[in-house]
Formats: sequence, C-alpha cells, structure tokens
Amino acid sequence: MHFFKLFALTAATLTLAHPGEKHDPEIVQREVHARDVMAARAKRAVNACASTDHAKNLQRRNIARRARTARELRHARGISANPQKWRRDLSALEEWESINHNRTDLLDFSPHTLESVIFGANTSAILTPTITDGPYYVWGEVVRQDVREAEYSDGVDTFLEVQYIDVNTCQPIEGALVDIWQANATGVYSGISTSGNYAADGWDSTYLRGIQQTDKDGVATFQTVFPGHYEGRATHTHLLTHLNATLNPSNGTLVVGTGSVAHIGQLFWNEVLRSAVEETDPYNTNTQEVTSNAEDMWSVEQASSAYDPFPEYLYLGNGLQDGLFAWIQIGINASADYTDNSYYSIAAYYDEDGGHQNTDSNAFGGGGGGDMNGTMPSGAVPSGAMPSRSA
Repeated sequence: MHFFKLFALTAATLTLAHPGEKHDPEIVQREVHARDVMAARAKRAVNACASTDHAKNLQRRNIARRARTARELRHARGISANPQKWRRDLSALEEWESINHNRTDLLDFSPHTLESVIFGANTSAILTPTITDGPYYVWGEVVRQDVREAEYSDGVDTFLEVQYIDVNTCQPIEGALVDIWQANATGVYSGISTSGNYAADGWDSTYLRGIQQTDKDGVATFQTVFPGHYEGRATHTHLLTHLNATLNPSNGTLVVGTGSVAHIGQLFWNEVLRSAVEETDPYNTNTQEVTSNAEDMWSVEQASSAYDPFPEYLYLGNGLQDGLFAWIQIGINASADYTDNSYYSIAAYYDEDGGHQNTDSNAFGGGGGGDMNGTMPSGAVPSGAMPSRSA
C-alpha cells in the first residue's frame, strides 16, 4: 500500500449551497484540471519518498498513537464492552464510496488483533486548494482542542485527528495552525447571522469552531461532534491551514495578516455512517433536506481508490452513543499560499468585542475575502478560551 492515496475534489454540479457560495463553472473546471495535474505530480513525489526510513518510522508512530488514543478515549468514557461489529453494505454505496473506511468491524480487542491492521490505514492526501472554504469562515477563533460548548453542541461525540504531510518530502508539517468549523446537529453554523443561517447568539456565537497547532508528527486533534446536514450540501467538516503564522503571546490567538493559507479543505463522511448518525437525537429533529455526496456541488469526480475524501473511523463502543474516533492524513504543498485565492473568503471576524460581519465577503454580496491590511475590526483579539463542555 502506498504511504498515501491522493485525491482531488471537484465541482460536479453548481447547485445552491450556502447563500453566497457562487463560482464561475468554467473557472472551476479549469482549476479542477489544474488540480488533477498537480495530484499526478504529487503522487509521484509521494511514491518516491514513501519507502524512506523517516516515512516508515512516522507510520509506526501513527499506528501506536492511534491505538493509544482509542484506548484512552474508551477508558475516559468507561467503555469496557467490545466495539459493535458494524458492517457496511458496500453494494449500496456509490462506486467512489466503496472503500471501507470503517475500522470498527476489524476490531475485536483479542490478543490476536494486530493494531497495524486497525490503525495503519493511511487516508487521502489533499492538494491545495482542495475546495472552497465556503462563505462562513470566521477569522479570530479561539485556540482550543475541545470545540464543543454547553449549548448547540449536542450530538455524536467525535474525536478527530488530522495529520499534515508535505507531499514533496513525506515529512510531517510541525507548527501549522488548523482552523476547524462545521454545522451543528440541526445544520446551523455558529458565528453567522444571515438568510439561511441564523445562529443562536448571532455573530457572537462560537460553538464547533476552534484552532489547534500541529505537533512534531504534523498532528492536530479536535473534540467535536459529528456534523449535521443542511440543504444543498453533503455532510462535511471544514478545515483551513495556516503556515508560518504568529500567535499572540498574550492570549494565543492568531495575529492578523501573518503567515500563509496553505490548505483549504472539507472532509466528507460516507452515507452509511451519516444515515446511522441521523437516526439519533438531535439529528433526527433536523428538517432540512439531505443532500448526498453524489449530489453535492463539490463532490469527487473520479471513482478511484486514488481519490478518497473520507476519514477512517472507529466506533469507540457498542454504538454511536459512545462516540467516534476518526483520522485523516492531508498532504499539502508547504510552499503554496492561497490567501489571495477566490476560494478564500472571510465571512466574519471575532475579537474581544465579539463577532463582526465582514460586509466585503461574497457571502453578503461583497467582493470576496477580507482585506487583511485594512478592514479588520478595531477591537483586539479575544483573551482566554471560550467555555467548553467536558469530554
């Protein structure tokens, strides 16, 4: 098995998604072609370094870390029962969804189960920019590992591990600052108050948003919940990665205008897992129409094992009530910078005075992303961390 599998995310159909998320179909198709060419080159580069000693050592550390994480998560939740042997009906999936990312059915916690079988799977390397950041990106989120809050964060607890690798060297990228944001179980994003997405507490809300820094193995981890769906988009989780950015020493938040935007991406979740989650409360109260992965405007075009948008995942216990552990590897070109790319759009800013709409954002009829030199609110960045519920 190659050290990574590469995939490109493409715009298959330009259906309505978030209000304001509009892109020229011809431009999108040109960029899709460019990303396919980049993917082919990067795959050759990854294959060339995948057999090196440092790549093999990193893989061994990955297996040990993931196994340890699963054990610690189970222990913290008091889970003693073996995980449910939940199997997928592969014939019911789209062709490009037929890769089995569910590791639960491989795990029986017997002395004969190899951790390398369970935790050795390497997921897709994602080339920048994989996809638009959508019009609901907020600059200035709090640095925190647990992005759940006391309100509006109910759902299936999901521990997400994201690992960043330089596709040119197979070396982990240490010190990257990773933004994560997603809709809650009823399909609403925090930090935004506009037609189609009126968050409780409006621009001041921060649930299911946060930033983490990657460690020496290129790993950032988040405690979140499985995302909810909303009309026009398949279920997904947003990621945006800053390199060489500066943290404010007084409160650990990002300093405005520093660093590069090296990756813009979305993680997708397979339909069988999504369906199982949405049978539970409060997902089953979401009245918005479901959009499948195949119907999504940013779906995967090639039905190949080389293009894989789904994280690996593991049920921690007998059912979803015990939570999920999911992981994915993301390969990026560390020298890339998409700060000025049309896909990079800042919808709002968050500072010590709360949230502020960016009226220049294309989400609200403006020209695009925020001007990092001029249009930031005058207030300082927030101090301290937002309240977060315990695990």
